[in-house]
Amino acid sequence: MSTIAPQRMNELYPWQHTIWQQVRGTVALKTHALLLKGRKGIGKLDFARNLAKSLLCERVTAEQAACGMCASCKWFEQGTHPNFNLMTPEVFAESSGEAASESSGTDKQDADTVKTRKKPSQHITIEQVRALNDFVYLSGHQDGFKVVLIHPAEAMNIPAANALLKKLEEPPSRILFMLVAHRSQDLLPTIRSRCQQITMPVPDAASVRNWLTQQEVKHPDICMALAGSSPLQAVAFSHDDYFAQYTDFIRQISQPASFDPISLTNKLYKLDVPDIVSWLQKWCYDLMSFSTTGKIRYHPHQEMAIKKLVATADPKLLASFWRNLITTQQLSRHPLNARLFLEEMLLSYIRVIAPERYKG
Repeated sequence: MSTIAPQRMNELYPWQHTIWQQVRGTVALKTHALLLKGRKGIGKLDFARNLAKSLLCERVTAEQAACGMCASCKWFEQGTHPNFNLMTPEVFAESSGEAASESSGTDKQDADTVKTRKKPSQHITIEQVRALNDFVYLSGHQDGFKVVLIHPAEAMNIPAANALLKKLEEPPSRILFMLVAHRSQDLLPTIRSRCQQITMPVPDAASVRNWLTQQEVKHPDICMALAGSSPLQAVAFSHDDYFAQYTDFIRQISQPASFDPISLTNKLYKLDVPDIVSWLQKWCYDLMSFSTTGKIRYHPHQEMAIKKLVATADPKLLASFWRNLITTQQLSRHPLNARLFLEEMLLSYIRVIAPERYKG
């Protein structure tokens, strides 16, 4: 998905003010590990960064927010704070222009050579967690408070999660581990049990619509329907290129008589594959929902096309394909060949929607 512009530092989203008072006022300084969990696109990472900045600030405001003016705040804004460590998958760090969280003895030339040989990892690795040792166990700058921010926490592979668990079991003083998770159920139960868990608030539909209007988002109703109650995802959907790609995708798969899976794959395979699978999941969910309940969740503006497809589709085949998309989504994070992966998925879809085109 298109990159979402971050919230300006020190600005909370409207739906976060109440939870801020709770977490910043009474929770953050009384625990060594905090798990901020909730659906994707509701601003958890921005909240966590604001929280980290305020905990490190030298002159917090009456609202317990960072002042934005002290040396600590300046370091934080520049990404150079000695008492803050952001640990994220290599692929996230590269796409956002952030430095990797761990130190490395590899010089730039060697690092560039490595990058040409393999794709950046989508996991948080055990090497990254081990690289935290000096940061965690040695005194911070001016013996100050330290924050480790891990995002998304479920990106830790099993060795990395076990290595982090050892640190959570015997944490040093004056440090806070902040884990941000979209799918907290994917974390080890032992990690969850050692964290103070905070469920981040989801704004209601009216609040999302008002906020999107204030952000001057194009097609707010369509984007909100696609994103549900995840306003930041709705903003990402609204980006011109992304919205045009999505719109073309829906136009083609809603017209099975003329749909060409190979041609569409050639347009899409260089995009984010999990996003493409998610588009099809939401579309098939609406086909299933309309078939069984007459309701449409994600594509209300496509009611006529959905009604036409449902009238001729085999409900059992559609239900089976929709369930299989769950596995497809899991596999989409590491496809061996994105083009072949998408071709197979779209061919399977058209065989369900228009089986007469692929008899035998």
